[in-house]
Amino acid sequence: MFSKIMVPVDLAHREKLRAAIDVTAELARTYGAEVCYVGVTTSAPSSVAHTPDEYGAKLAAFAQEQAAAHGETASSHVIVSHDPTADLDRDLVKAVTEVGADLVVMATHVPSVTDLIWPSNGGRLATHTDVSVFLVRADAAK
Repeated sequence: MFSKIMVPVDLAHREKLRAAIDVTAELARTYGAEVCYVGVTTSAPSSVAHTPDEYGAKLAAFAQEQAAAHGETASSHVIVSHDPTADLDRDLVKAVTEVGADLVVMATHVPSVTDLIWPSNGGRLATHTDVSVFLVRADAAK
């Protein structure tokens, strides 16, 4: 049913990704799907990496760690953005096509009143791509 699962990750918040990564691993095993971890960075230094190349190396290492831990085939895809806050939704929509994903699994937060003003990234993906989007709450593993 699914052959390539895209998983947007924020390496600065790895601890909040566990539930989504566990769901992804189960789906990858079930369908024999490849997993592509997608990360967005800037060309300016950040708390995660000093350069886009360094970020790419860290994202690739993260993907391989997950592949080894879960027995999946994994790759990584880096998006360099001038303004990730403003461009994240657009960049993730574009990445779906770039990586050839047919499913997106992503961590999400508990909805709040601010979601009425700023729609969720997952909601944007679901309405602007033709792939299925599976949102996983960080506390789903409880």
